[in-house]
Amino acid sequence: MKGFQAQELNNIIEIDRKKCKGCDSCKAFCPTDAISGKYGAVHRVDSEKCIFCGQCLVNCPFGAIKDTVDTVDTVIEKLKNKQMTVVATIAPAVRVAIGEEFGMEPGTLVTEKLYGALKKVGFKILDTNFAADHTIMEEGSELIAKIRHYILGEPTEHHLGALPQFTSCCPGWVRYAELYYPGILPNLSSAKSPMMMAGPLAKTYGAKEIWHVNPEDMYVVAVMPCTGKKFEASRPEFASASEYWKHHGRTGHYPDVDTVLTTRDLARLFKKLNIDFNNVEPFTDADNPLAQYSGAGTIFGNTGGVMEAALRTAYYVITGKELEVLEYTPVRGLKGLKEASVTMKDAKTGKDITLKVAVVHGAKENLKPVVEAVLAGTSPYHFIEVMNCPGGCVNGGGQPINPMGTSWLGNWKAILPWS
Repeated sequence: MKGFQAQELNNIIEIDRKKCKGCDSCKAFCPTDAISGKYGAVHRVDSEKCIFCGQCLVNCPFGAIKDTVDTVDTVIEKLKNKQMTVVATIAPAVRVAIGEEFGMEPGTLVTEKLYGALKKVGFKILDTNFAADHTIMEEGSELIAKIRHYILGEPTEHHLGALPQFTSCCPGWVRYAELYYPGILPNLSSAKSPMMMAGPLAKTYGAKEIWHVNPEDMYVVAVMPCTGKKFEASRPEFASASEYWKHHGRTGHYPDVDTVLTTRDLARLFKKLNIDFNNVEPFTDADNPLAQYSGAGTIFGNTGGVMEAALRTAYYVITGKELEVLEYTPVRGLKGLKEASVTMKDAKTGKDITLKVAVVHGAKENLKPVVEAVLAGTSPYHFIEVMNCPGGCVNGGGQPINPMGTSWLGNWKAILPWS
């Protein structure tokens, strides 16, 4: 894929010429060699090569790299507009990071406090964990269909993508594949990311059944740990809600997700609105079905989390039993490439199936050999999870920036405290 589609954001990540020291630190973290400039000279980002992951931004020792897409004031205006219903959908990695922006220890879990602050400024809540559970059901069902067809020989009435199946929830990985390995695209899951499932869910079921408002009067704000999500939300193909309503007699075209705030952006919004986050009254939103979720959605924020949740689903559907070990530790941890296999007996045929899986995080160091083995037809895997950022979403480009560069480790342990 060359260039950008109409409406797509570009130049999300830029280097401030006045602050850049030409130290080359950013180049060391860029997975696509999108940064040019000689050592000691001002550097620049080539947006045609950039996947907008923000790893250069969070690791620049001089604070010279910036996220150029700032919609904090726009969101505040929408919140003040009484005709608008403003919905926040919050990624799992945000709740273990935003407290750091208010002086808390890295990794402090503040879900109820975050809900309380969102409620206080006027947001309705649709937890992205709820949508992550939907992603797992879709992605897991897709994997199961491929297993039954390609491994067990069952006929299929539908077109199925290739094995191994790659996850598709990381926008940096999806853009990386589009730009550098387009031949791998048939292997990506067809499931949308949790964020892009949450948006149309808010503007269809949420609008009609939960908040009882017109979808045109809704503004969906995704709060993400990731600068790449700003690019993903701007992609013109993500307008499922308006297409749905056209079939039901409503007019108008609008995006599924109107804007994305990073964890840092949301902290700025709270500060602009004088929210005392440390002392805000906690809120559970217990009566809201869109704020309910399982542990499968919660662990999406870590490397291995998507894989673990999908394995549980696939195992249960194929065998009719729960995976014996609920906490599947072989796919956890900070090793760049993790491998595991799960043997299960198909309840329909009685045949044994051994499912081989891999988890990759940190595209710069670990991804290339895995992808090239798939393209060469030599990969041993059936399912591969890819997260661009080291450690997964908890180390995304939109997370708090710790001068010592260690925040993400605390966040990672907070989501999986037993690790």
